[in-house]
Amino acid sequence: MSHYTPDLRTETFTPGPDEDATAGGRFAKWLDAEGIGFHEGTFDPEDLPHYLAAYRADRRVLWGVHDGAQPAEALGADHPVATYGTMVHPLNVGAGQIDAHQITAVTVRTSHRRNGILRSMMMRDLREAKERGLPLAILTASEATIYGRFGFGCATFTQSIEVDVRERFEVTAPGTGTTTLVAREHAVPLAERIFEHFQASTFGSVGRQHAYPRRASGEWGRERPVEDRAVRMAVHYDSAGEPLGYVSYRFAGWETTPYTMKIVDLVAATPSAYLELWRYLGSLDLVERITWDGARRDDPLPWALRDRRCYQVKGTEDVLWVRLLDVAAALGRRSYRGSGRIVLHVVDGHDIAGGSFVLTVVDGAAQVVPAGTEAPDATLTVNALGSLYLGGVQASTLALAGGLTAHSGEAVDLLDSLFGRPQEPYCITHF
Repeated sequence: MSHYTPDLRTETFTPGPDEDATAGGRFAKWLDAEGIGFHEGTFDPEDLPHYLAAYRADRRVLWGVHDGAQPAEALGADHPVATYGTMVHPLNVGAGQIDAHQITAVTVRTSHRRNGILRSMMMRDLREAKERGLPLAILTASEATIYGRFGFGCATFTQSIEVDVRERFEVTAPGTGTTTLVAREHAVPLAERIFEHFQASTFGSVGRQHAYPRRASGEWGRERPVEDRAVRMAVHYDSAGEPLGYVSYRFAGWETTPYTMKIVDLVAATPSAYLELWRYLGSLDLVERITWDGARRDDPLPWALRDRRCYQVKGTEDVLWVRLLDVAAALGRRSYRGSGRIVLHVVDGHDIAGGSFVLTVVDGAAQVVPAGTEAPDATLTVNALGSLYLGGVQASTLALAGGLTAHSGEAVDLLDSLFGRPQEPYCITHF
């Protein structure tokens, strides 16, 4: 810990067309500060223009906290001691897509922890996002213990799986369309087109940043925005020739046994495209095992296999965390199941989204108004509402965990029914 009193100032900027892309510019120093927080190396100067173009495409807003009172031997005051970034992408909520305020690149240097830096940035940002009319904030968390105290709740999940694709592997569903490798020069636009279909049809999905299709295509590598020649991409076309799914993958190497192919990215806009991509993966010569970290928890694949014991779940990971900023706007835009009316009292210790609201649903469409003096049917924390919002966690589970208290006998069952989905929400976009 430091032995001096920090002299802190916060600077925010949106990288523009005239932003300095050299190693001495503020963008490079911001990137290096983020890299310190995530234990990454310094960036290659020739990579900076690629990252700058990507950040401009994402319309990111970058925050840096600078300390003017560091020791002479430390990095200069122009190097941030904390970073924070935001951008806006659409979130599929069933009835359409809403703009979601995304929070990313959150770091505080070890020497400056416990000075209230993160709290100051987070609370200022959440309030400003609400003032701009954004109904909710989202993030993907590197550390699960941090964000609950700011009102976020886990909302979507994925599984890490291993699939044995030796002789006993067989997809039993009838084959459709065709799946084939595509040339790298066509991979990025195909990935963007297919993900657009996926985004429009997948509840809980978040729009992707500029780097995603480039890494999926191999145009960018895992560590640097330079070609990764080990990545291949196969695309599934339906019988009409429409591209509806892709999988990009990388061989783990001959020293890894059983011989393993790792999925870099898999996006399927239809159930049949998903199974066909797996049929393709299961036919790769010399490969014995496929690994993937982005499967649904309610994955249909094991039920489509001749021998479902080929499929093993190795772990579950939370992906999307949701924090409501405007309860009426967020709940009013979501689609629901069935009909019903319930009064919810939302407790928000930060006084951003608290209050009592009447949620009225008729045939899946909602109207939300202030409850006034009407007694609530259920009280829940803003964290619990974030988890409930996409239906990835049931109200009955939240009630057992203490995040929701029912004041009427039917409240929990009604919430389970209204917020329930035929499939779990599914997000495969990290940021």
